Amino acid sequence: MQKKDCFFLGKIVKKYSFKGELLIKLDTDEPELYEQLESVFIELKNNLVPFFIESSQLHKSELLRVKFEEVDTEQDADSLLKCGIYLPLEFLPKLEDDKFYFHEIIGFKVEDINHGNVGVIKSVNDSTAQSLFEIDRNGIEILIPMNDEFIEKIDKQNKTIYVKTPEGLIDLYLEDD
Repeated sequence: MQKKDCFFLGKIVKKYSFKGELLIKLDTDEPELYEQLESVFIELKNNLVPFFIESSQLHKSELLRVKFEEVDTEQDADSLLKCGIYLPLEFLPKLEDDKFYFHEIIGFKVEDINHGNVGVIKSVNDSTAQSLFEIDRNGIEILIPMNDEFIEKIDKQNKTIYVKTPEGLIDLYLEDD
């Protein structure tokens, strides 16, 4: 299994018991969806390695307490601390038409109601206070906040997102055009 075929579910943050149990901080709004998993992929030395789950339960809402098969001691658990947890993309719950996962919209065209074609989404920057569409327009990077007020329509079938940005926002990037 390769990382590009998976999504990041969370990170192993600490040991829970001397019997090899671990706590995973889940990166999701719906942790209960992942309480009964049979297995996950753990990133070890840049490889995704499958681990089977003996038992798991939610712990303090966003933490998942997990006992992996063949992880029976504190030393076994130590070797997994701070590792990322991944699942295949097909495990993602289906979303309504007006919602999307960030990885789904890479390559979508962005059309502005007033400005026309803006460009193609090359990535989503979610490391800032507000997530941003990173759009490539013939080599020029345009950043548009992923704000519900700006997003008019998402057409998944035609891979296009229609936005209505504040006047002048796109022009800031195109002054030299």
